Amino acid sequence: MNYTEEISKKLNNLLIKNYDAEKGYLNAIDNIEDNRLKMFFKRRVSERSAFADELRTEILRYGEFPENDGSIKGVVHRNWATLKSAMSSNNEETILEETIRGEKASLEEYNNILKDRNLPPSIDALLYKHKNAIQASINTEKSYKEMVS
Repeated sequence: MNYTEEISKKLNNLLIKNYDAEKGYLNAIDNIEDNRLKMFFKRRVSERSAFADELRTEILRYGEFPENDGSIKGVVHRNWATLKSAMSSNNEETILEETIRGEKASLEEYNNILKDRNLPPSIDALLYKHKNAIQASINTEKSYKEMVS
């Protein structure tokens, strides 16, 4: 595999994670009542959609083809989160636990790719920007979780 294909493969993995996160937040919006959380999750949907757009642009810039959808693992996680929240007495806390878990998985994926010190500077900067936003999201979600628990 050449360098261009290798970078595109890594970016496609992140793209899939962003599709999964976007769908996870849409699922969360449908399963909560709190308007503050709905607005927070809507902002995360927009943010993850923007991340996906940026990643697609980079993949295309390298002459490769971006993925078009999320993963089976993401579908399973969303279904599990829906089932778990349906059986929970504190729906919002349960949903926040699952969104935090999903964001931590995304953060781990970003960290793994950022270990590659041979990334072009523009991609490196883009991935750090995404990573920092995801970490901020986790911190905010933890604060919301403390408020609803």
